[in-house]
Amino acid sequence: MKNKPLKILQLGKFYPIRGGIEKVAYDLTVGLSEQHTDCDMMCAAIQGGNRIIPINEHARIICCHTWMKAAATMISPAMVFMLRKMQRQYDIIHVHHPDPMACLALFLSGYKGRVILHWHSDILKQQFLLKLYKPLQQWLIRRADLIIGTSPVYLAESPFLQKVQEKTVCLPIGIAPVKQDLKKTEEIRERYRGKKIVFSLGRLVPYKGYRYLINAAKYLDESYVILIGGTGPLKDDLQKEVEEQNLSEKVFLVGRISDEELSGYYGACDVFCLSSIQKTEAFGIVQIEAMSCGKPVIATNIPHSGVAWVNAHGISGLNVNPEDAHRLAEAIKAVTEDEAAYKRYSEGATSRYRELFTKEKMISKCLNIYCYEK
Repeated sequence: MKNKPLKILQLGKFYPIRGGIEKVAYDLTVGLSEQHTDCDMMCAAIQGGNRIIPINEHARIICCHTWMKAAATMISPAMVFMLRKMQRQYDIIHVHHPDPMACLALFLSGYKGRVILHWHSDILKQQFLLKLYKPLQQWLIRRADLIIGTSPVYLAESPFLQKVQEKTVCLPIGIAPVKQDLKKTEEIRERYRGKKIVFSLGRLVPYKGYRYLINAAKYLDESYVILIGGTGPLKDDLQKEVEEQNLSEKVFLVGRISDEELSGYYGACDVFCLSSIQKTEAFGIVQIEAMSCGKPVIATNIPHSGVAWVNAHGISGLNVNPEDAHRLAEAIKAVTEDEAAYKRYSEGATSRYRELFTKEKMISKCLNIYCYEK
């Protein structure tokens, strides 16, 4: 263990927080600071100029002015200059990947200290960007003293990490439990009185596989409703599919769900379903949100993804092959129509959340990683 207190910088992604990677970086920043470890977060500002936002006496958010967004990447020369100016303050820079801007800033910073690379996912969609970025990505992999992954599956099977397995370690994402709102839960149950509620949540984009979840409704009887929360470019196409399949009384696209309403949906549902079909879904934080509420999960066996590891088959729920509406429906019925099985999966979901996916466990293990010396 080190004698002098560590000072950490979480590097990468955006502010305000809009996605899973940013949330992990923010939660680490706050959680570590609450353990009296100095930890800042440097990221691209979605709007506005350079500024520093104090969190508490041990943590700040350092926002860097952004020129524009291109190929899903914030172009922020200010991040380069800011990191060059501040890099000597930090014992460890914890860089969150994928974020080419953060990687470039680190490359140009002159930083000589320890680097932790947090490999949230491979770059899958932006193939042109990957061709340009690949030499810098390879440098980052070599430069990292340690590479963190959110699941052992993703770490072991990412093609970019095959030659560096000896310096990888798994740090599962951890969250605070979803706080139950009994009033909102009862309001939603009353709205769908007498129905078994299947809930799903995410952006309405192709890799989420919502068309298969919609089609699964054809194999469920009238005692079920499927509620899909979220917005995105496929909203109109998915609504059209619901109507063309005559499923308007069984499948509901409920739109954006506010943070205040979300706990009500988790509380009201009988089962949570993650129907994603591509490795773009690397982990599925929504699964552990559902597990924190004791809800069984139906997910998919996406090759090389950590999704099916998060939802342990036969323990916290069931996993089926992607793009199979019939199997999704059969799994939903297997969990919800057998009272003893439902109780077993519900208890398994709660236990798995507490064992692996609490925010406290993530912060504690991250601190151990920082303090470990080879």
